[in-house]
Amino acid sequence: MTEIVNIKKLSEFKNKSLLIVDDDNPFRERLAKAMEKKGFEVSQAESVKKGIEAVKIKTPAFAVVDLRLNDGNGLEVVKEIQNSNSSSRIIMLTGYGNISTAVAAIKQGAIDYLAKPADADDIEKALLADPNKKAEPPENPMSADRVKWEHIHRVFELCNRNVSETARRLKMHRRTLQRILSKRSPK
Repeated sequence: MTEIVNIKKLSEFKNKSLLIVDDDNPFRERLAKAMEKKGFEVSQAESVKKGIEAVKIKTPAFAVVDLRLNDGNGLEVVKEIQNSNSSSRIIMLTGYGNISTAVAAIKQGAIDYLAKPADADDIEKALLADPNKKAEPPENPMSADRVKWEHIHRVFELCNRNVSETARRLKMHRRTLQRILSKRSPK
């Protein structure tokens, strides 16, 4: 039988500071507002450089860091936070969920790894969970169709919305890709 997570309450922590480092401005703003409503003292950064500067000004007790940022790798920010305060609780977020990056994030000091788009409730649970116990499965995990749709759109954006290049990288026919891109996201 698996041991389920004990989730602490935010009120049990003296320091409620939360640093959110993500270059997706609308997502970062929404997450910041949601986490402030939950009682965190939120600061934001949109790059590795600004994230490291924010850590030098004030080391956060909690952090949510995107893995891939416009100016580098979010693991650099994780390393800086761990050097400043090894008891900080850090969650890595990424649109590229794979095992090797998850292992790298955990080795650098992250306590959990969540795939985007993660909602504020899942992030709060991960931040407040006991890192020595197994995590509880998400209440509403993304469907396989939604994960596929998210991946295709992420690659499409990384290819500067070039359908031919995206189709080549995904090893699919261009017309098949165009049909997928024209449809709405699955639930």
